[in-house]
Amino acid sequence: MKKNLIIFFISFSTMLVAQEKYMIYLTDKGESTEISLSKKAELEKIAEKHLSKRSIERRKKTLGENFLKYEDLPLEADYIKQIENLGIKIEHKLKWFNALSAYLNDEQIELLNEIKFIKKIEKIRKTKSIKSETEIIDKRLNKSSNTSEYTHEYGLSLTQNELSDIPKVHDMGITGDGVLIGLLDSGFDWETHIALRDRNVIAEYDFHFNDNETANDSKDVSSQQHNHGTSVFSIIAGYAEGVLIGPAYESDYLLAKTEFLPTETHVEEDNYAAALEWMDSIGADITSSSLGYSEFDSPEPSYTYEDMDGETTIVTKAAEMAFDRGIAVITSAGNEGNSPWKYITAPGDGFNTLTIGAVTSDNVVTSFSSEGPTYDGRIKPELVAMGYSVVHAIAGTENSYSYGNGTSYSAPITAGIAGMLLSVYPHLTNKQLRSILIESGDNTFNPDNEVGYGLISALKAVTFPNLKINGSSYILNKIFDPEFDIADNSVELVIVGVSSSNMSKSGNIYQTELPELNSGQTYEFYFTYKDSQNGDHRIPADKNYNFEYGQLYLDLIVTDVSENEQIPNDIYLSQNYPNPFNPVTIINYSIPSSYSGSKVILKVFDVLGNEVSTLVNENKSAGNYSVEFSAKGISSGVYFYQLRSGDFVQTRKLTVLK
Repeated sequence: MKKNLIIFFISFSTMLVAQEKYMIYLTDKGESTEISLSKKAELEKIAEKHLSKRSIERRKKTLGENFLKYEDLPLEADYIKQIENLGIKIEHKLKWFNALSAYLNDEQIELLNEIKFIKKIEKIRKTKSIKSETEIIDKRLNKSSNTSEYTHEYGLSLTQNELSDIPKVHDMGITGDGVLIGLLDSGFDWETHIALRDRNVIAEYDFHFNDNETANDSKDVSSQQHNHGTSVFSIIAGYAEGVLIGPAYESDYLLAKTEFLPTETHVEEDNYAAALEWMDSIGADITSSSLGYSEFDSPEPSYTYEDMDGETTIVTKAAEMAFDRGIAVITSAGNEGNSPWKYITAPGDGFNTLTIGAVTSDNVVTSFSSEGPTYDGRIKPELVAMGYSVVHAIAGTENSYSYGNGTSYSAPITAGIAGMLLSVYPHLTNKQLRSILIESGDNTFNPDNEVGYGLISALKAVTFPNLKINGSSYILNKIFDPEFDIADNSVELVIVGVSSSNMSKSGNIYQTELPELNSGQTYEFYFTYKDSQNGDHRIPADKNYNFEYGQLYLDLIVTDVSENEQIPNDIYLSQNYPNPFNPVTIINYSIPSSYSGSKVILKVFDVLGNEVSTLVNENKSAGNYSVEFSAKGISSGVYFYQLRSGDFVQTRKLTVLK
């Protein structure tokens, strides 16, 4: 009885003291942790309890049979019980972080600090959500039938779709079917709007109020709470002929309400992390968010640009953990381009997170789109899509629409294209998906920190070749632009210096099994076909694809300098792409006439200055060059590559991920 009275007193007293939200980190996951990790059967039991069959199958594509990690083990139940016995109400249980979130006062913090299994207690930071810029046209849009060249009538949403070649891919019957996409946002009024009410929402959850209602309800203070998320959902998944059609309108969806608008549009970090764990457990293939962490008004603690290093913020860590478990993670770059901050915001600084900037309908980067690099020098954003005057549904209406600006609106377009690509090639891992999306940009050979690898193209993505493991062999897949005039049975794969083979066709996809090649060796290849007039064609016309046998990643590379190519005016070393990379990356450099015939040296060094590889060491004539660097035999980490010629020296940074 005395113990119960003490607990009651502590619980009652906490209500009299102001509380703030904290993350309570635990030292371990209980005495049984090592035993569980040593027994595969125990791990399988945990997986069956906490992960759906779909989640396990997605993880296996990336992780194989060892698809569980230490972070996936549940929190120790006895630890949770002891904390709750102190009168503390737990908000979220975050197994990936081995942590709990809860509102605490000073007295409770003192009590917790006396417990041996408490590792540390940190105040949870808040973030400004990436809200859209002011909607430039606040009016109802009328239906418009102006897309007769396509199967669908896109109305005024034609521009945002056509800029990324989405209608052409829809006409191929590719609409995102069978893919599960998770959206993290402010709320979703999807059941009332005609463009959304028939979408297939598998599950939805409010991580602020911890219930299953993501549209506005009696607990929401702001009438605009669900506006932004509804707009985002309609851009990726909306379907209303003649007005608005999203790229992945036939995908399945998970909707997570993670923001709370009244508190200066702040969202707490634990909501985001909890939502990603939830989406992983259900089996999400892709996640997309329009959230960003940057600087705040005093006294709210701020992240700094130095924290945008891919490994500091909770949301970035959570996004990277989701990627490690096979999820393709996509996020907005942020609308900080016009602010003193200027740079991308977390989780957009993640190593594997695809960060999306915004361009206009003329493919010009918007002034508000956040730019890179990350603090550690990586190119960001990776891609851009239309984020200016984007048509979207209006929450709280049945059939009304408007225009809006923001990287919040370019991210769902990109996520929708990712869904389209995965629907036609369900065997793709998230790493393959990320690589192909980057290859689909229009700036892949000269990436920068404004548009990254450029404007994303759904057509380039689905027509980029890919590999599938079939037992001990590899199947090469290729879709061709449907506008090509391809004669039956005329498509061949040509592996340079090795062999050529006919490709069979199934639906849209041409396939062939690769011959057995030397593991670890890099090969170049291209395709040929004949048209109906027996004319010969080569794809690509002036480049080759490239792969390392034994790996699943392909690149499009420049193999030769054209005789008619313009001689560069300056000597220059480009940022490698992709970056970070595994297994190979491409480094481009330019030699002007003033350096023609000079010795050119291109080397790679580790962070201690030790030479790792010599890529070039010879006299070069004027021109543009490309060289490949393989990560084989070196560990993950940051490296430097340096170009020397005469009195010229330039050094850049690259990152290896394994």
